[in-house]
Amino acid sequence: MNTSETPSGAKDPDDLLPPSEVTRLGGLGSWQSVIFTLLCTLGLLLGLAYIFGFSAGGARLLEGEYYWVFIGLFSAAAFIALPAYAGQKKIPWYDLAAAVVVLAISLYFATHAWDMVQAGWYNLPMGVVIWLLMMELSRRSGGIPFLLVVVVLGIYPLVADHLPGLLMGIPYDFDRMIEAHVFRTEGMMGITTKIVAEIILGFLVFAGVLIATGAGQFFIDLANAGFGRYRGGPAKVSVVASAFFGSLSGSVFSNIAGTGSITIPTMKKVGYPPHYAGAIEACASTGGVVMPPVMGAIAFVMAITIGVDYATVMVASILPSLLYYLGLLLQVDAYAARMNLRGEPPEKLPAVGPVLRRGWPYLLVLLFLIWGLLYKRWEYYAPWYASLLMIGLSFLNRQSMMTPRRLLETTRQIGVLVTQTAAIIVPIAFVVSALTITGVTGSVTSGLVALGGGNLYLVIFFGVAACFVMGMAGLSIVAYIFLAVTLAPAIIEIGGLNTIAVHLFIVYYAMLAVITPPVAAASFLAATIAGAKPMQTSWTAMRLGVVIYFIPLFFLFQPALVLQGDLTPLIYVLPSIVIGIGLLAGGLEGYLLGVGRVRPSLRLPLMAAGFAFSFPGLTATIVSGVVCAFLIALIWRDNRRAGATAAG
Repeated sequence: MNTSETPSGAKDPDDLLPPSEVTRLGGLGSWQSVIFTLLCTLGLLLGLAYIFGFSAGGARLLEGEYYWVFIGLFSAAAFIALPAYAGQKKIPWYDLAAAVVVLAISLYFATHAWDMVQAGWYNLPMGVVIWLLMMELSRRSGGIPFLLVVVVLGIYPLVADHLPGLLMGIPYDFDRMIEAHVFRTEGMMGITTKIVAEIILGFLVFAGVLIATGAGQFFIDLANAGFGRYRGGPAKVSVVASAFFGSLSGSVFSNIAGTGSITIPTMKKVGYPPHYAGAIEACASTGGVVMPPVMGAIAFVMAITIGVDYATVMVASILPSLLYYLGLLLQVDAYAARMNLRGEPPEKLPAVGPVLRRGWPYLLVLLFLIWGLLYKRWEYYAPWYASLLMIGLSFLNRQSMMTPRRLLETTRQIGVLVTQTAAIIVPIAFVVSALTITGVTGSVTSGLVALGGGNLYLVIFFGVAACFVMGMAGLSIVAYIFLAVTLAPAIIEIGGLNTIAVHLFIVYYAMLAVITPPVAAASFLAATIAGAKPMQTSWTAMRLGVVIYFIPLFFLFQPALVLQGDLTPLIYVLPSIVIGIGLLAGGLEGYLLGVGRVRPSLRLPLMAAGFAFSFPGLTATIVSGVVCAFLIALIWRDNRRAGATAAG
């Protein structure tokens, strides 16, 4: 790094410090911030020691011991950081009491971890207290809709034998239900805690280090240098920067808040309407969850569920995510061309050379992370190594070096990421436990098959509807877990489809609900930043993100698109999809790249023909190709006549 160069817009080294996402922590020196940071530091050090196998006195922590101490530390931190209601600035006595209680009980449970495994030890009164406290954390982290889902599905074992049809399961009394939920591997000692405490912990640390060292600003500067001068440049910058940053952070909402606060005002300045600017940012940030190399927590859940390594999931996601961003970029470009929106003047944009000279460490760390994940198969360890490398490289530039104050703020920011993630994922253990112990997953699978009459397409339709309902409540991980053990076996049983394609199909449809009305959380957040109407923004986001609605169906029936099985069909399938997406974008936005404006009467036929041309079937591609050629000829003729008229 050249120490004479500074990130665009930075006035002071501390400008790059990430702002706290939890307002009631106060400043770094406040008592609540000190306690929070101390709890999180202990939790991170404990996680580091457990994951890398460090031991004290020759004895390594048992899995259960580590899980309970981890839950205790970060749950206590959550009660300090997460307010009980919106606008609550001070920490009331009952939150402090909850923090002390959850930490004390968890540490006590940790001392009995061995007995839990060997002798089935449990403590019902304390288990109920932990259960209730986790419910409260689910409310604070995910809101009332999330709490209702966790409660309703969590207590399902109590009434499982009274429900009709495929919802009937093995009943459990309250004592046995709490035992399974809190003390067994079906519940809190199982997959959900493992996801947070082992699998994604390192990636959350990595995201925090990247934010602290200025990676977000670097990716925005790099996107500006590459795309800012072209028509609709700020919108393309938003798409590219959010794709880069979202793929590393794995969080839709932090991506919107981080990059959107810069890109949305810039888009509005060059002529994009507020709702359109917000929709672009919402779509770009949402795609980051399924964009390698990091993706979101749901990708790790998928890897564990189907028993493959994370690298397999990451590779399978490459083509679908690139096709999604291609469709988004083409629509953004078409709108800019139709509305004659120009890019930024070159003199106002950073040059590629200085940006790369300043930010090459971020690209090096990104390549190192990909190498560690794909080639070395480090998985759990790769983000820790990448974080250490990033911290070391930060000292090459005074503007990003990890000073003591920056390190303290970074630790707190990482703590916020881990705390919020744990508070929303750990309570899902009650849903997983309820579905497992009642045996309802098998009955739902057979019920879906029966409901669809053995018809694969009907079963898929019911599954997509379930994904939307659960996903729109912000429950993409819950939706995936539920459907991975119910819908996926049904689809595979009837259609004999590729397992990874089926599960990735569920991931996509569970995730895309954040931009889909009526509860489009990502679109609403972007609309708030843009000063736009939420519903108008969400409908626009749905149109801009149209590719994500049909591409899962394509790779479900053509697994070559997720790099599974025989890849020969990609020779003709991939070009047809790319061209079809271009035609679809032209119809949606009223401007076809390389041809010109599309008159209103031809937009719908062009959309339909483009979709049919992109469908991975040779017959559909050939037939629709003839129609597409005819429509393109009409559009070309219209624009030639319009040009001749203007010239005359």
